[in-house]
Amino acid sequence: MANSRLKLTFASSDYEHVRDLIMGPIEPEGIELVPITLQIEEMFYRFINFEEFDISEISSGKYTSMISQGDDRFVGLPIFPSRVARQSSVYILPDGPIKKAEDLRGKRIGVPEWGQSASVYSRGWIQHDVGIPLTEIEWFQAGVNQPGRKEKVALNLPDGINLTPMPDKSLSGMLLDGEIDAILTAHAPELVEQRDPRIVRLYPNYREIEKQYYRDTGIWPIMHLYAIRREVFETNPWVAQSMCKALTEAKDRSMERMLDITACRAPIGWIYDLAEEARELFGDDFYPYGIEPNRTTLEAFLLYGYEQGLFHKHMTPEDMFPKEVQSEFKV
Repeated sequence: MANSRLKLTFASSDYEHVRDLIMGPIEPEGIELVPITLQIEEMFYRFINFEEFDISEISSGKYTSMISQGDDRFVGLPIFPSRVARQSSVYILPDGPIKKAEDLRGKRIGVPEWGQSASVYSRGWIQHDVGIPLTEIEWFQAGVNQPGRKEKVALNLPDGINLTPMPDKSLSGMLLDGEIDAILTAHAPELVEQRDPRIVRLYPNYREIEKQYYRDTGIWPIMHLYAIRREVFETNPWVAQSMCKALTEAKDRSMERMLDITACRAPIGWIYDLAEEARELFGDDFYPYGIEPNRTTLEAFLLYGYEQGLFHKHMTPEDMFPKEVQSEFKV
């Protein structure tokens, strides 16, 4: 019998909570997936610039900026495979002028891209929670470790924002040379990964600070989502619901594994205790998908991105996703 399922390529990072979809046993209804696991920056570049995949993980910042400008080549799904709190994303010199977040006022700060999702949340925190207007900071854009990185989306910067591209320099080099005072970046500088003491996090105890930030605000930053090529979606709109259901089931199975106290399902000691702690903080569904469980985070993200000139209009969470997946999807 001929295979009647729709064959679609699916590009994703290597996530434990997507594993059951990539490797089985979960199969999205009506779809034969061809999984492709790639490094994040390469995957985003190939999807955004060449539309190489039918379904792909994509930066939430870049996707939302695109649709705010009328670029509707992709249809987003409210499935968020990567979310990371961002008080951990501020890097400084240990003997530099910044000792606490309030010291960022009037300083020079580097970002790898103004449009990086992590930077949207970090700047929103600086403005709305620390209380420093973004106009009171001098901003620089460059690659974190190597020169040459460029902005990937058009910006509509508000008056008073001073952002200078530095194509011939790296942020790490600028920080070490005293040309900037801090870096906001999703990916830690290589020197930090190498445990070189010349660059450190602003908050070594970031985990406690980030947990308290969530308790205070209800914001748990979303970095990435999945999106479908417009052509695929318009021809087969049912694909959105099918993928949401399958990805949710894969995530739910992963959470069950992490809570299993009889065996360590990930190579991290006490992973089950960490999972239980996450459940106490975030609720029974401690890695929620969908609009409604993430409304507070999404609304903050959309406000921050608009205020910062990344999103060209102020949107609602419903503007990000098709009606087929705006309500709760059952597994």
